[in-house]
Parts: sequence; C-alpha cells; structure tokens
Amino acid sequence: MLSKRVLVLISCLAGVAGLGVAAIGAAPARAETAAPSAAPAELEELRLAAGQGDAEAQFNLGVKYDEGRGVVRNDGEAVRYYRLAADQGHASAQLYLGWMYANGRGVPQSDGEAVRYFRLAADQGNAYAQFDLGTMYAEGIGVPQNDGEAVRYFRLAADQGDVDAQIAVSQAYANGIGVVQNDAEAARYTRLAADQGDAEAQLDLGWMYAEGIGVARNDSEAVRYYQLSAGQGHGWSQYQLGMMYTDGRGVARNDGEAARYFRLAADRGLADAQGKLAKMYADGRGVAQDDGEAYFWISLAASRRPDYTDDRDLAESRLNSAEIANVQARVAAWKAKK
Repeated sequence: MLSKRVLVLISCLAGVAGLGVAAIGAAPARAETAAPSAAPAELEELRLAAGQGDAEAQFNLGVKYDEGRGVVRNDGEAVRYYRLAADQGHASAQLYLGWMYANGRGVPQSDGEAVRYFRLAADQGNAYAQFDLGTMYAEGIGVPQNDGEAVRYFRLAADQGDVDAQIAVSQAYANGIGVVQNDAEAARYTRLAADQGDAEAQLDLGWMYAEGIGVARNDSEAVRYYQLSAGQGHGWSQYQLGMMYTDGRGVARNDGEAARYFRLAADRGLADAQGKLAKMYADGRGVAQDDGEAYFWISLAASRRPDYTDDRDLAESRLNSAEIANVQARVAAWKAKK
C-alpha cells in the first residue's frame, strides 16, 4: 500500500539524485472535502441525492465506502461512486479515483489511469492532484520521467500553499533538477514552507541563514528558525542549536544551553549529538564532569558511527570494570527502549 504523499523533505544539508520517492495513496483524510460520519437517516439522504446525480453526494458516499464510515468498507462501491462524481467533473473525486488506481483498490492497479485522473483534477486547480501528478513525472510512473514537468506541477501546487510542493520546488532549485539551479529561489520556497510551520523546512532555512546560501548570512535568523524547528522536536535542529550556543553564533555563548540541546538531540538517537554531549561530560563543560556519563553517551554514538570507536575506548579507559559493566547495562537498556 503506497502512502498518500511523496516524501520530498530531503534536507539541503544533503545532496539528492532526484526529486523524490514515489509515495502516492488513497487516504481520504488527504482531501479537504472528505465526508464526516453520518447517522442512518443522513446516509439514506446521501444515497438519494447520489442516485439523483448529485456529484458532491456521490463523492461523499464514495468516501464512506472507502473508509467504512457508517457502512461496511467496500472498495468497489467507493470506486463506483467516485467514478460517478469524477465523470461529472468533481475534482476531489477525480483525485481519489486516481489514488484508487495508484493502489489497485477496487480496480486493477493502473499507473496510467492514476495519471489520467490526477491530470483531470490538476487541470481544475486541485493542489493535491498537482502535487501527485508532479510526483508521477518525477519518478516516471505512468508517464515518461520528466523533471521539468514535475517541477511545473509542483510549482502550481506550491503557489496554492501546499507545503510538500513548496519543499519539492525548493529542492529542485537547490539541486538544479528540472530548473536552473538557484539558491535564492530555493530559499524563497523553503521560507514559504517554514513559515507554515514545517519543521524540516525551518531546519533547512536556518541552515541557509547560517551558511549564507540563497540569503544573506544572518546567525540570529538561523537561530530563530532552528528554535522553531527544535520546538517541534526536530533532532537535527536541536543539534544545530547546540552548535550555535557552543560557538556563540546568533546567541551568547552558553555551554549549559548547548548541553541541553545536545541532550535533546542525543535522546533522539543522533550520534553527533551523543558525541558532543559525551565530550561535554568528559570536560565538565555545561554539565558536571562525569566520566561515566561521558562513556555512556560515547558508547551510544559509537554503536551508530564507527568513527566514534576510539573516543569510546578512551572514555572506557577512565573507568574500572564495575563502572564499565554498569554503563554497558545502561546502554543496553537505552537501546531496548528505542
């Protein structure tokens, strides 16, 4: 079962080979017009209206069969009602029918039919369909692969405020895929997504400010966007904030705050943060000096990244056998919880 969106949230911190990984699906919650649950009497009214050719009623009845809300779930019936509405030009029904074909639910799986229905909805301005059609072009699913067409449809959706599409366009500009490489445009689309609260985009925009890529370098703005993202629990943003406090960039240098953010990121399993936190415990910077804690965190880092092995061995040399055994038990317990 394919998921309902393409994950094109690849950070500007890493290169990409393409625009994304195809991940389109038929999750009705995806559309803004999905029908609420209905009482039996309301359901009968919906059936009556659908039988009289009301496209909105046909679509909403299709959603109920799709999700099993008030009726027994039935993909075949969902498709039947989506098709009735789609044939009348109902854009959301066309989108949903495209998802059903993409996933082979209630119909034989057909990428070509998925593309056809996505296009019908996209041409009516449905942002979800524009994004999904862009995805099909990006991956060459049901159509010849075409990055230029992918970006064109992503941009149509992005200009309607679709966050995932804004991120897709930003990555296209950042990497010169389907468009001429342009850091300023990458930053502009990243900002659109970041200002809608997308944590990954906030991280990327913070990094662009920190490095002066596509925008004038501004450490205060970098910190601001990192904080927005970190406040949503994004581990890499927490790590970057730790670095900003360590270096005194955009904020006053504060080892205690650096350690706090490294700890948040370390708790999420980021090896780099675990390594930084281990070093702070070893040196007693921002935290009380503690060789046991240093060994604990560097052991976790080394279990994920072999390049931390020498640091782990050095930390271990500072403990006796009983202390080593105690920390190793903690490491095993920590991993078991994760």
